[in-house]
Amino acid sequence: MPSSNRLSTTFGKPRPALVCFLTAGDGDTAANLDALVEGGADLIELGMPFTDPMADGPAIQNANIRALGNGTTTSDVFAIATAFRERHPDTPLVLMGYANPMVRRGPEWFADQCRAAGVDGVICVDIPPEEDEALGPALRAAGIAPIRLATPTTDAERLPQVIAGSEGFLYYVSVAGITGKQQAAQGSIEDAVAILKGATDLPVAVGFGVRTSEQAGAIARVADGVVVGSALVELVGEHGADAPRHVRELTASLADAVHSAAKGAA
Repeated sequence: MPSSNRLSTTFGKPRPALVCFLTAGDGDTAANLDALVEGGADLIELGMPFTDPMADGPAIQNANIRALGNGTTTSDVFAIATAFRERHPDTPLVLMGYANPMVRRGPEWFADQCRAAGVDGVICVDIPPEEDEALGPALRAAGIAPIRLATPTTDAERLPQVIAGSEGFLYYVSVAGITGKQQAAQGSIEDAVAILKGATDLPVAVGFGVRTSEQAGAIARVADGVVVGSALVELVGEHGADAPRHVRELTASLADAVHSAAKGAA
């Protein structure tokens, strides 16, 4: 399936999508990514390890430390992505991380590497819409979707600028803080998703603080996708070589809750 079609095909299904995050180079990444797919994940976010992951809480910070301690480089991330694409030709893969590893060799180099590896989209946490020129044009020219973040503090004046440069889907960060154990109230998520869906035709995926199948199912009733990261990353850190089994089990539970939720049921 062509890269340009994988995201649209995934979000074009009548059911909500489960989006799962793991950090590249943390544990047996290939086995853990396979476990996500086997468990029913619809879309994978692969985190690029970085020394200063400022948007992330302790779980993903520790995963970054472990990955960097294992000597994981940007080239390794692309090797993991390339191998994943060979094993899973139809599952969308999005790289998520910070600007430094993405632009230090030039945005065109990074975009070309993404295209060669079969990456579908990129989420860069610390390049705001106002600085789109730093990476966005190169990604679009390579057919890679720049995926933007909206947050509880994104007001009506700024939202159009966030949406204008985003492709693939819009990622709603449901808490004004770091990844991890904070969770937004369901009512605030529903209100925010309604505003976003009133402003764009892009699918809206909700993440940050989603840890259980109950939370995921509730969000899936109003959103097009639900993102789970820290809860899965913690399993990798806790279980080591045995992590794939635990990752698969949690993913299956989350997938069942998300896929059985009817869009717009809330």
